[in-house]
Amino acid sequence: MVMATRSLQLFCLIVCSLAIIKTESATDLDFYEVKKTIVKNAVSKGAVCLDGSPPAYHFEPGFGEGVENWFVQLSGGAWCTSVEACKDRSRDNKVGSTTTMGPYTFQGIYSKNQSANPDFYNWNKVLVRYCDGGAFTGDVEYVDPATNLHFRGARIFEAVMEDVLAKGLKNAKNAILAGSSAGGYPAMLYCDRFRSLLPNTPRVKCFVDAGYFIHAKNQKQARGFEDIYNTLVTLHGSAKTLPKSCTSKMKPLLCFFPESMQQNIKTPLFIAMSAFDIFQINTTVEPHLHDVIENGTCTASQNKAFREFRSEFLSTLPKPNNPKLRGVFIDSVNHHTSLLIRWSPENATMINNLSLPKAFGDWYFDRKYWYVIDEHDLPISKKHEHELRKDGGQTHKEDNH
Repeated sequence: MVMATRSLQLFCLIVCSLAIIKTESATDLDFYEVKKTIVKNAVSKGAVCLDGSPPAYHFEPGFGEGVENWFVQLSGGAWCTSVEACKDRSRDNKVGSTTTMGPYTFQGIYSKNQSANPDFYNWNKVLVRYCDGGAFTGDVEYVDPATNLHFRGARIFEAVMEDVLAKGLKNAKNAILAGSSAGGYPAMLYCDRFRSLLPNTPRVKCFVDAGYFIHAKNQKQARGFEDIYNTLVTLHGSAKTLPKSCTSKMKPLLCFFPESMQQNIKTPLFIAMSAFDIFQINTTVEPHLHDVIENGTCTASQNKAFREFRSEFLSTLPKPNNPKLRGVFIDSVNHHTSLLIRWSPENATMINNLSLPKAFGDWYFDRKYWYVIDEHDLPISKKHEHELRKDGGQTHKEDNH
């Protein structure tokens, strides 16, 4: 009897230990640190960060059947719109300099956990650090010795691509260029360029995550992004990098707005964003609205402004007649970006029972071409989102083929 009890205890101990090991293993697959890779030969080409340090990216090799598939993301982090702001940013080892930049925690779409990230878990993954402050668009030769600021974002993109191509991207069978927030615009801007670098890759597509910031018709609402983009054109010398198909028709600053240039992108593009994106709402509609949304204390005039903005935002999206070329996933939650924390199954952005990872995976692999827009006409708080997640209560309209 004693022997049987001890055997049972030993069995339980082994089972529990295996469970703990499995849990820790799953965590290691979902969250893991990746060291920076410095692009050493970039300096000789003038492709440098704000402070003159070389650009960097984080690279995790693919494995198994994913060794010939590549996911490349241009990271975001707002913009610097004055010499003073860029000087401050140049001292930041996350968004202005790579000198003391540490490792980056990969998660979400970077997860190596097959059950959590079935479509992309074993891909080669590259996160390009954003250290130029100008959305990878700047190209100014002159460096003021008084500030030592370098505005060379466009050169950084080219130098990093050259380095990653040599690492194996040139042999890719499947490839994605993605960008989140401030990285969203350059993912559109360089989408066709990325495609041209991979002439032998059968499937190349691009993904814009929470970077579709629109140009509001209301002059007061438009001022926020107009001021940002006007500075990028003047301070960062971005005009020469912008699409000639756009700058030949309008002021360069207007070509930073996706509705002015996305229609000329030939490569398939997927757009994911909230109609009430935190950064868009704060910059365009009214600042500091997150708390009133979360607390459910929006005024009638604020709700009116939300509805009007949503209608305008939706009108700027690509038309739904060709979702194979332009996939869309527009939710209504007051949040910003979805590729990291919001990519995991428990946190994934949802519309009805359809998650963004599922919609994008279907669209990318040509299983189903999703064009999905949540029908809530007011922003959804995080608390309400959790309630909807339980019963699949978000409504949507869809066009898919």
